[in-house]
Amino acid sequence: MDALTINEASTTTGWSARMLRYVEQAGLIAPARSASGYRLYGPEQLQRLRTLKELLTHFEVSLSDVAFAARLGNDPELAEAVRGWLTTEAARPAHVELEDWLRFEQDKHERLLAAVS
Repeated sequence: MDALTINEASTTTGWSARMLRYVEQAGLIAPARSASGYRLYGPEQLQRLRTLKELLTHFEVSLSDVAFAARLGNDPELAEAVRGWLTTEAARPAHVELEDWLRFEQDKHERLLAAVS
């Protein structure tokens, strides 16, 4: 099999080795592996990397945007949750007076931040 190592692929494509690993981790490409576990980039992976770069440039999106779009396509529950969030309007809880709504939301955020600290 004719293939490039990660360093050769990095030089050829302009993607850093670190970015190539990230692209793989995000599930956007899947290089083959040698018997000793080294990543091997063939013409298919080089084409995917080139067209990915074109996609990012043409639509002015980031690699994480494409990785998230891939997750949406593979995870129906996540896709539904995002669709739901996008279509749901913010609504004041019935037990909160209009003049108290801002403080109510601030308090919720502060409690959430305190819980993760």
